[in-house]
Amino acid sequence: MKSFSELAYSVKYEITGSRTRVKDKDPALELIGEGRSAFVFRINSTNKVIKVFFAPFCHLAKEEAEIYKKLIGIPSYPELYEFGANYLVIDYVDGNTLFNCLVKGIMVTSDHIKEIDSALLQAKKKGLNPSDIHLRNIMITSHGDIKIIDVARFRQTKKCSQWIDLKTGFYHYYKYRIFPKKIPAFLLNTIAFFYKKKLIHRFFIKKSNLKNKMVG
Repeated sequence: MKSFSELAYSVKYEITGSRTRVKDKDPALELIGEGRSAFVFRINSTNKVIKVFFAPFCHLAKEEAEIYKKLIGIPSYPELYEFGANYLVIDYVDGNTLFNCLVKGIMVTSDHIKEIDSALLQAKKKGLNPSDIHLRNIMITSHGDIKIIDVARFRQTKKCSQWIDLKTGFYHYYKYRIFPKKIPAFLLNTIAFFYKKKLIHRFFIKKSNLKNKMVG
């Protein structure tokens, strides 16, 4: 197999309007995710992924790698294997994001919520500020464990209430038997859109009632 560096530099992309798409890559790479700053590929025949950053965001490779170094020893985060000028290599996580769990009707339990709380608290004890915690960057693995798969904003200084709001939604709505456990993706995306616009942020989020359930 080629080196991680060679695999990273095999990735060529083109920008069309607001969309960035893969133009060429090594056959050993399977595209499994894309975001505002990078593509994520699974490296065939391994349990690793390589995150390749777009040119304007290459500096994030080192920044994110430094965060993963701080999280060494905490099992709820992927392990870092290598990083370079425009890439980093971490564990491949087999499972479903919380977003996909809701779409597929896979149960999210109180134990999962407590495990996420514990993982975030351990990150805080390492001097980090876990931020941008949402349904698509928390996974329930095929073994039922929690993995937090995007730590890019764990060093931001401003306060982020996203996880508190998600947890409040779990305790006030999702955990009850009458609440639907399978929710269409378009509805989740609509809720996320209005949440980001702060149009529903305080309508159904009752933070004050959650204090006795918060950890850390």
